[in-house]
Amino acid sequence: MTKKNRNAIGVVYSTNQDFQYTYSTEEGVETLPPNQQTLYVQLDRKQRGGKQVTLVTGFVGTNEDLEALGKELKTKCGVGGSAKDGEIIIQGDFVTRIFDLLSAKGYKTKRKGG
Repeated sequence: MTKKNRNAIGVVYSTNQDFQYTYSTEEGVETLPPNQQTLYVQLDRKQRGGKQVTLVTGFVGTNEDLEALGKELKTKCGVGGSAKDGEIIIQGDFVTRIFDLLSAKGYKTKRKGG
């Protein structure tokens, strides 16, 4: 056993020959309709080398739906960005524009500090 694996947390050793690992899956996660979601829009500069990004958080749903919404926002703003870990990052200061776009799609939107 290597020194790195000696203190591993969460490793299970079993002498049972029929032992099966269980894996958690994200079953049951459904995307809520826009009128039941509150999305927070804010301008963020932290740990980004001084560059501004518009951050959209609070999305409840599948990663596919999050990425689809992120792609739509990036296309309408004409910039790049990403959608992962339950948040959408749009490059640049587009707080007002994204706020208006999300409101038009039926989402409840709130501006968060920043």
